[in-house]
Amino acid sequence: MTSVVPSFELVAGAGESPVILHVPHSAREIPADVRAGIVLDDAALERELDHIVDAHTAELAERAAGLSVVAPWRFVNRLARLVVDPERFPDEREEMLAVGMGAVYTGTTDRKTLRPADTDPEPLLARYFRPYAQAMTEAVAERLAVAGRAVIVDVHSYPSAPLPYELHGDGPRPPVCLGTDSFHTPPELLAAAREAFGETGVDSPFSGTYVPLEFYGRDPRVSALMVEIRRDTYMTEPGGPTGPGLERLASALATLLDTVSR
Repeated sequence: MTSVVPSFELVAGAGESPVILHVPHSAREIPADVRAGIVLDDAALERELDHIVDAHTAELAERAAGLSVVAPWRFVNRLARLVVDPERFPDEREEMLAVGMGAVYTGTTDRKTLRPADTDPEPLLARYFRPYAQAMTEAVAERLAVAGRAVIVDVHSYPSAPLPYELHGDGPRPPVCLGTDSFHTPPELLAAAREAFGETGVDSPFSGTYVPLEFYGRDPRVSALMVEIRRDTYMTEPGGPTGPGLERLASALATLLDTVSR
């Protein structure tokens, strides 16, 4: 699991596109020195990655971008979320700290130990979390400068059955869950996603959106939507290969992208 890839990548889209497809949880890569701080043996770590990784979402985003009339920009995390989770608050605002899953995880999906509870998160935050956040902030600022607005579409997946770490796993688990934010998700963005994907739910089992903190709750020109796809609709769980549903979802996502690019 030695890292041979950069920790993130910004893939250019059409110059005029306001859209950034954000793919934060698709990778399994863990640098060797980070792996040394994880207490799971190799087999247990692979099982944990099967459960926690949003498998094939980078491929889904790439296919959707290729189908879009106006190609979106893509910001893709190339390291596993077990290195750092770029979408968590890096402080006590993060509710997932309750299960050891803040920006630097100390717990697993089955609420066992991933890292010692007294692990100092600062080295990983400095090395991975803050550069990622800064690069995403700059990407959004560039879309604002060029297009006058930015639309972040966050691409995730989730298991068909709740895992022990989920804080809100007792609600509906629709084929596509749309996560929203009261400030950054305008009604027309949500409506476009519902039209594109068909059977959807809102904010269950996961809610919220990702917006860089510099803009969060401050700049209405930045809109955002989280797209959480139930894994059994496009792949073999947990962590298995894709199925025919991937193409259908890529087409639906492309439809959403073209709608919000106009």
